[in-house]
Amino acid sequence: MRIAIASGKGGTGKTTIAVNLAALLAESEDSAVTYADCDVEEPNGHIFLAPRIDTSEAVTIPVPVIDEDLCTVCGACSSFCQYKAIATLPDRVMIFDELCHGCGGCKLICGEDAIREEPREVGTVETGSSVIAEGGATVEFVQGRLRVKEIQAVPVIKAVKKRLPGQGISILDAPPGTSCPMVEAVRGSDLVLLVTEPTPFGLHDLEIAVETVKQLGMKAAVVVNRSDIGDDRVRRYCDRVKLEIIAEVPNSREIAEAYSRGKLLTGRIDSFTTQIQGMIPTIFELAASPR
Repeated sequence: MRIAIASGKGGTGKTTIAVNLAALLAESEDSAVTYADCDVEEPNGHIFLAPRIDTSEAVTIPVPVIDEDLCTVCGACSSFCQYKAIATLPDRVMIFDELCHGCGGCKLICGEDAIREEPREVGTVETGSSVIAEGGATVEFVQGRLRVKEIQAVPVIKAVKKRLPGQGISILDAPPGTSCPMVEAVRGSDLVLLVTEPTPFGLHDLEIAVETVKQLGMKAAVVVNRSDIGDDRVRRYCDRVKLEIIAEVPNSREIAEAYSRGKLLTGRIDSFTTQIQGMIPTIFELAASPR
């Protein structure tokens, strides 16, 4: 079972829900639990789970290299590339590695066989495990890290997902927003939990996230964080589009202080633990239900 935790905007508490849900599942379920940090541009789940990292592997994408002895500067490759990673000048072809998505289309279309591909490192994937101090349970841990100045987050997210086990429960902490990285992170999940807050910004971005998940043909539910601030427009929206709110976490100084110290909340703050425990049966039910 794969559960993706996503949000239309940053700062809603997505990682707070993801790491604590993983920890509580590890303590309460017989199945193995894996936490995967797919927010590869700024992974921070490790702050709370404090894993022991066992492996670190480079993530690469294939980028084109031009053989100038064979190239006729015909321009077919640059015309094909939709990402403007190739430019044809009067006397040569230029490659912009940072823009290349590694699709391999330029190599296929070259009639002179003047293009070969070489790997370029865009990030790393780290794996390990985290022992939850309160109960001694273990959460398997996977995270991706995009290299500084790189823009290709999707290959790193794909590499993270390839290291997920085929069995047990996987919690995927998706990037915020609704662009390609978020889409890749949630794709293939049994359920998407959308974490929001009851503010105008929270509602606006929730609506976009809901539409994105709908276009992907996926099931979704909502967690409202800081539920006692703002207004009731998020609740009215969820009622209108028939989205179930499975938990409402009130604004709490105690939660904010624990979070600021990088502490897990389950087992420390009873009210929060009760909220997370209460939504687990609904998560399982929704994940197992037909689309």
